[in-house]
Amino acid sequence: MSETASKKRPQYRNVTVPQILSYRLPLAGKTSILHRVSGALLFLCLPLVIVPLFGRSVTSPETFASLTQWTSNPLFKLVLLAIIWGYLHHFCAGIRYLTLDLHMGNDKHTAQKTAAAVLVISLALTVVLGLKLFGVW
Repeated sequence: MSETASKKRPQYRNVTVPQILSYRLPLAGKTSILHRVSGALLFLCLPLVIVPLFGRSVTSPETFASLTQWTSNPLFKLVLLAIIWGYLHHFCAGIRYLTLDLHMGNDKHTAQKTAAAVLVISLALTVVLGLKLFGVW
């Protein structure tokens, strides 16, 4: 009985934000966290931004014209660019997770490559659509 009483119990401490920021996650872990962040962004922006914009754009030609004037603001374009990134990252990462669910690319090397591909593809598409959004071409 004295053996079990002298054993030290494991201690679980609260994790603080600076500790979380100092973790060194692999690229697949960062992609997973960004997938969750982009999903939350899309979920929150759907009733606040996307549906009202669509509703105003199909109401009448006058409201569409006022909406296009309103969306020419660079600050609003940055908000739209963040939503575009959220959609593209969530879409690309979702395809990656569907292939992982099919047991394809589960080894460490392939998982790291596909995580990098998701980040590169989603950021490249965001840059292309951002250039189009800001009227570069």
